[in-house]
Amino acid sequence: MVEKYARDMRVVHWARALVVLGVLALGVTMVNLPDDIATKYEGLYPNHKQFGLLALLLTLLQLGLRQTRRVPEEPQALKAWERKLSSAVHHLLYVLLLVVPVMGYCMSSSFSQSDGVPFFFFGKLPELLAKNDAAFEVFRLLHRVLAYTLLALVALHIAGALKHRLIDKDPEADVLKRML
Repeated sequence: MVEKYARDMRVVHWARALVVLGVLALGVTMVNLPDDIATKYEGLYPNHKQFGLLALLLTLLQLGLRQTRRVPEEPQALKAWERKLSSAVHHLLYVLLLVVPVMGYCMSSSFSQSDGVPFFFFGKLPELLAKNDAAFEVFRLLHRVLAYTLLALVALHIAGALKHRLIDKDPEADVLKRML
């Protein structure tokens, strides 16, 4: 029988999944919109920033829960290469779920025309970096490349879960069941 994650870990996982998918979709959409669309800078960018920070906070919460809750072992029905790939993808997901929002915050903070980083009803967060166009360009490149890498890993993560559930159909290897 496949052991489930603790309920709070499952709730945070799915909340973060929704936020991350939304932030990634919003990011891809807004960078492909023409600059003359007013809502691009007045609505899309601020929402992308604040939901990106929310994704970071949810990731930190999930990492904290992983330290205080029992994490189920990988199902023994998985092949050795599947366990290794799953472990690598999970570790990379966590790294990118931390680094991508931090790079976004640094990008926004160093942008010469930035008027702050909004965070819901808390107002604008302080910008910790000096305005610097060269630094902004580095952070922008890192944020974009790593965000697309994160998107690819999210797709791989989803594909792996669906493979076990819909193709393998082995109840002992159904990793998705652990998060439902």
